Amino acid sequence: MTSFPVPSPRLGDLSRRAATALLTALVCLAAAATAADAQMRRPKAEVTPHVEAARVPPGGTTRLALAVSLPEGLHVQSDAPRDPSLIATVLSVDAPAGVEVRQLIYPTPVDFVQEGQPQPLAVFDHAFVVGAEVAVAAGAAAGPIVVPGRLRYQACDDKICFAPQTATVSWTIEVAPGAPAAGTTPAPVLAALDAGRRVAPGAAPGPRSIGRSAPSVTSDADVLKTLDRFTVQGTTGGYLSAADFTRFIEDAGRGVRQQGLLEGKGPIAILVIVLLGGLALNLTPCVLPMVPINLAIIGAGAQAGSRRRGFLLGSAYGAAMALVYGVLGLVVILTAGTFGTLNASPWFNLGIAILFVVLALAMFDVILIDFSNLAQGPSTQGRRGSMLLAFTMGAVAALLAGACVAPVVIQVILFASSLYAGGTTLALALPFVLGLGMALPWPLAGAGMAALPRPGAWMVRVKQAMGVLILVTAAYYAHLAWTLFDNRRVEAGAVARSVEEKLKGGWTASLAEGLAQAERENKPVLIDFWATWCKNCLTMDATTFEDAGVKAALASYVKIKVQAEDPDAEPARSLLSRFDSIGLPTYVVLRPAPARGDR
Repeated sequence: MTSFPVPSPRLGDLSRRAATALLTALVCLAAAATAADAQMRRPKAEVTPHVEAARVPPGGTTRLALAVSLPEGLHVQSDAPRDPSLIATVLSVDAPAGVEVRQLIYPTPVDFVQEGQPQPLAVFDHAFVVGAEVAVAAGAAAGPIVVPGRLRYQACDDKICFAPQTATVSWTIEVAPGAPAAGTTPAPVLAALDAGRRVAPGAAPGPRSIGRSAPSVTSDADVLKTLDRFTVQGTTGGYLSAADFTRFIEDAGRGVRQQGLLEGKGPIAILVIVLLGGLALNLTPCVLPMVPINLAIIGAGAQAGSRRRGFLLGSAYGAAMALVYGVLGLVVILTAGTFGTLNASPWFNLGIAILFVVLALAMFDVILIDFSNLAQGPSTQGRRGSMLLAFTMGAVAALLAGACVAPVVIQVILFASSLYAGGTTLALALPFVLGLGMALPWPLAGAGMAALPRPGAWMVRVKQAMGVLILVTAAYYAHLAWTLFDNRRVEAGAVARSVEEKLKGGWTASLAEGLAQAERENKPVLIDFWATWCKNCLTMDATTFEDAGVKAALASYVKIKVQAEDPDAEPARSLLSRFDSIGLPTYVVLRPAPARGDR
């Protein structure tokens, strides 16, 4: 009988390799995701403020400048784009008392020929200077005056326009009697100001909608009041097939709201459902493959000494998971934010895919890197695992599970947000209860797995089976990352032209006009929130909204296209928040509320 050597059959060796690979990959992931996502998701401009004069006397003037730099190959729209669907670059100076903005200064735009556009775009190159000329009041007291400002811009390359951003800046003007004193502003910045165009304050355009000469509906201050006279029949978002969208319209037309699992339940039932939901999350493909690795790291099969220590290590691991979801939910609810920003990053998901590949290679004994001293200190010498390591791994596992558990977490957080807004403070605990359910098995696993059967070839087979499962999970994350990258490859002009076609086909770009028509004719309303950087908006226009069944279902509706180019800016923020939107596209069905005499 031939015997085969069993490579690294001890689970302690597995633990060291897994911990090493995980810690190494996490360092790379943190560095890559932070830098790369900032570049890919929303390229951020470096903005440097300058003041022309180091000292300005009362009654004097000076110029403020912003030197703006984007990565090579990008540009921003000018302060007056030729294509009204694009976002203008706008400098806003919030002059404090004693300071007056006399004029704004923008560079002369250059022509940029983009494929598919009928005329060149007017843009600013990746490095440019904007500024303002300000006057200090004659009665201004000596001392520093801080002048805050904002620069709103939309970065684009030759194919993609990214979501707009707003950079917050400030200048400090030193007011002192005597002659003005020259500052340290670089000569190229001053030369750019000299060559720039002068624009009257307030002349810069705001957000505009395409397709009509009427003012942008989202700038109408009365639109929120008008919406109060309508009943929300249903909301949904993202890409929907023709069948799913038709079902949504039919349900909304009948007043059938798509209730979540938690709606309409009593408090005890809600707690039980959330707790069991958290427990079930351990079976998702993002969590299950990590079970043997995490058990090894927290002390399973090693010289733990007792089941009590295994229980404590498992408790530390589970407590971290519960704490991560509890804190995350608390922050999202209290700040009215949106869960899933990190999980929606293609770089984050790509990093997770690479991480799981590294872990799988460790399971196949391909990677052998030993940082085992990181997992045990002097107080734990000779015993596997430490409380700090178990707690850290629990927190990491909670984050890595994001892609699989996000739908459940979002449902719980949205429901908790609704309860909290209605005055139920205890709703803040629901995300923590979800994490607690996910944490329940780990103390028992830590105690029950403190002693394992004798090592042997069977452990290698188990390792390899788990390695295959981890590789499958890596493939899932890689596909998700590829999908997210692909969804961001959208030509702004194509989206704009698609919306133009819909406007020619009977849609309207004015929310105010559309709501007024619906009230006059007592018709239901479909609102479609879109943006030029939203690929699913283009896909919906080209597929679902071209379906004959969908067209028939919407025949009696007033259909409105609302451009929410910058969802974080008002008034788009208020409109999207009103309908609990978590992304674009968002679809809302409204019906005019019956008049009091008709009730």
